Amino acid sequence: MQGFGDDPTQWRAVVADARGPARHALTSALRRAGVIVVAEAFDGTEAVELADYHEPDLVVIDMEVSRLDAIAATRRIKHANPGVVVILLTRGESDDLGVLGLQVGAAGCLQSDLPPMSMARAIVGALRGEAAIPRRMAMRLVEQLRAETASGEHLRPVGGPLTARQWQVLDLVCEGRSTEEIARTLSVSPETVRSHVKGVFRRLNVRSREEAAAAACRLRGLAP
Repeated sequence: MQGFGDDPTQWRAVVADARGPARHALTSALRRAGVIVVAEAFDGTEAVELADYHEPDLVVIDMEVSRLDAIAATRRIKHANPGVVVILLTRGESDDLGVLGLQVGAAGCLQSDLPPMSMARAIVGALRGEAAIPRRMAMRLVEQLRAETASGEHLRPVGGPLTARQWQVLDLVCEGRSTEEIARTLSVSPETVRSHVKGVFRRLNVRSREEAAAAACRLRGLAP
């Protein structure tokens, strides 16, 4: 069935929501939009298992799923398949969890009380690379970005010597995080972190974390 617009792509999705009527309504709306819902989950653990099994293009998770929470589920799903689009559904007025979800890899956060077809339209937009967040959350993200980059701490020069992953590791090194803390933050093993740190040292021609942090400042134009 043709989805919104003229894009013939047929995306595959997993929908996770403990509320049966809401889950069925969204599933129906997504199918009408041309998205193939390959499985439905009742909780976060099942969402991760089904995402791992079906390898879908999209996973929609309600924030109030039980067992494994939506944030942890998002992190695990994105770690296993970085290309999957994860959309979170929130029922509260606070944007804190939504912003945290975006930080761990979600592509959008929508109010769960949206009409199903409006929600499906926003989700299809996210699959096409569009933003899928409420306007108030967009402003919150702008404010957070201003706060984080006011000092230049997380600025990353375009076309620099490091990969995006190496910059993630280096940002955490600059914050004084230990190898174990970086591993937990990025959901990788300490051995992987050590490998990335060695790669950063090699590319920046430095021999310590202190020298790497200083080199990062120079690359960001914050130090002579």
